[in-house]
Amino acid sequence: MVVLGNGFPKPLEVEIPKELEGWEEMYPPHYIFSEERKEWEERQFWYLDKIHAPDPMYPFDLIFHEAWQIALAQYNTRVFCIPPAQGVAQRILGCYFYICAVEPPSEETIKKKAELFQKRAFWVFQNYKSENLYEKWEKKFRELGEYVKNIEVPDLPTFEPEERVIPEPRGYYSSYDLMEAYDKLIDAIFKAWQYHFQYLNLSYLAYLTFADVVRKLFPGISESTIGKMVAGADVVMFRPQEELAKLARLAISLGGRVVGILKSDKSPEEKIEELKTFPEGREWLRDFDEAKDPWFYVSCGSGWFHYEGSWINTLEVPFSYLKSYIEMLEKGETIERDIDEIHKAREKLVEEYRKLIKTDEDRKAFDEAYKMVRDIYDYAENHLFWVEHWFHTIVFEKMREFGRLFVRYGMLNEEDDIFLFNRFEIPMIIEDLVTAWALGENVPPRAEYWKRKAEKRKKILEAARNWTPPPALGTVPEEIAEPFTVMLWGITSEKVSEWIKGVTYHPEEVTEIKGFAASAGVIEGKARVIRFLDEIDQVQEGEILVCPNTNPSWAPVFTKIKAAVTDIGGLTSHAAIVCREYGIPAVTGTGIATQVIKTGDIIRVDGDKGVVTIVKRVEE
Repeated sequence: MVVLGNGFPKPLEVEIPKELEGWEEMYPPHYIFSEERKEWEERQFWYLDKIHAPDPMYPFDLIFHEAWQIALAQYNTRVFCIPPAQGVAQRILGCYFYICAVEPPSEETIKKKAELFQKRAFWVFQNYKSENLYEKWEKKFRELGEYVKNIEVPDLPTFEPEERVIPEPRGYYSSYDLMEAYDKLIDAIFKAWQYHFQYLNLSYLAYLTFADVVRKLFPGISESTIGKMVAGADVVMFRPQEELAKLARLAISLGGRVVGILKSDKSPEEKIEELKTFPEGREWLRDFDEAKDPWFYVSCGSGWFHYEGSWINTLEVPFSYLKSYIEMLEKGETIERDIDEIHKAREKLVEEYRKLIKTDEDRKAFDEAYKMVRDIYDYAENHLFWVEHWFHTIVFEKMREFGRLFVRYGMLNEEDDIFLFNRFEIPMIIEDLVTAWALGENVPPRAEYWKRKAEKRKKILEAARNWTPPPALGTVPEEIAEPFTVMLWGITSEKVSEWIKGVTYHPEEVTEIKGFAASAGVIEGKARVIRFLDEIDQVQEGEILVCPNTNPSWAPVFTKIKAAVTDIGGLTSHAAIVCREYGIPAVTGTGIATQVIKTGDIIRVDGDKGVVTIVKRVEE
């Protein structure tokens, strides 16, 4: 492996473990680093996208990334024309997902974009509330989700039903229906991600604009203070957690029998059956059933991977949160964020700073920027529930219907094996099946071929999990200034230097880590390092969460922890937003926290300065 002077290897010269042999065929060819694009690819700075894909990429799950690459870029370059932002390019290396911020266009192009941007983007900012743009967006998006729910994945009958043949032939039959159903699903996924970015980049831009105005007016103001000025978002991403809190309070009000069942060690299914047997239990179940759709359509993880599951099909997760909430209520503890207090604190802080502004012109600039960010910024979290959680849950369940069909015809061993094939390969499996069916065969002759391929890919992905890929590839630019890369992913030149420190130093030698001052406050306590989804239930009350990045479904955990530290994420990342909402300190975008901190270490989190200090190591 050839390592560049900045500490990172060239993409084509990374040594891939031999256990991963054949990994390239799992993904579309344009996702693989190549000799044809070598000069351009080596000129870019690529980094592991731990926000969206910290684990090896399942072939089908890549579809959401394919869709966001197109959508994010086109809104920057062709739709709202945000100067000088372009897009984010993507590659796969050894089953891991790398991205880079595409370099700015020419000055001439930037000038043309700026003219269009002024007209298009500011129309949205000025009319977001008055034209009910969010409400219109949510309506059409929920209609798209319902459309996907209603796509029928047909079985292939022994003979076509007679009513399709006589007296008036239908003209096309089950083979076409099956192929069309898959095409409809894929088309809907890409449309959903076009919708996803409709206002997202503008919401981030509103934050950046406000932050820039505030920094100029108040030199030296902390980033966490700026974050406090936009806290208190009334967003749907908090609704799943809020619905659980309501259910916990309802259980307490209904008495000991309901509480006893929900706190028991029985399975969720057993608890539900027992609650059906008496009036108070049935009353609790009515509210529970009302909350499930849509609020239990929330992923147990990030929403990006099929194997994470969602509350709706992994009831153990919400029921474990319910048990914890009930126990907290019995101790007299608070289980909801105090939204009224957050609003009051925000309004007081904003007014205090506003009084310090000396000129009418500066006051006008502050007021306009503040209104803009408060109007549109809730979209940054609202879209998250509807797209990555609700919609992705629907898509994964629809894909499992195809998987079950392939299992019935002996083409796969398990329904989830369908996710081992990329979106371009699945039409080949479907065509193989419908061709065999049309020829009168009951089992496609190539059924074993698809099963062998799936089993081989399972082994490759398992080997990839045991490999630690380089955190970055290519050339580090003198300055990383692309606004969305900085704000969402938290990638800056300074943070990359921290990554290099983690690569070149022994982890035990690092005692101080720098990141973003994402949420104000200073706290000291025991660290709980969580690297994987299935470890989240290990978090204990009063600990400090240390993880690659946080997921929206972890919201109930924020009522237990004292602070949060992440490897990846900027000032508008999920961890930053949620910690500000819950009023707990956070340092995001450290790059190496999960590498150098161990569970049990005593650490100090300074959310005002963006510094994490390891006070005492667990082995000491």
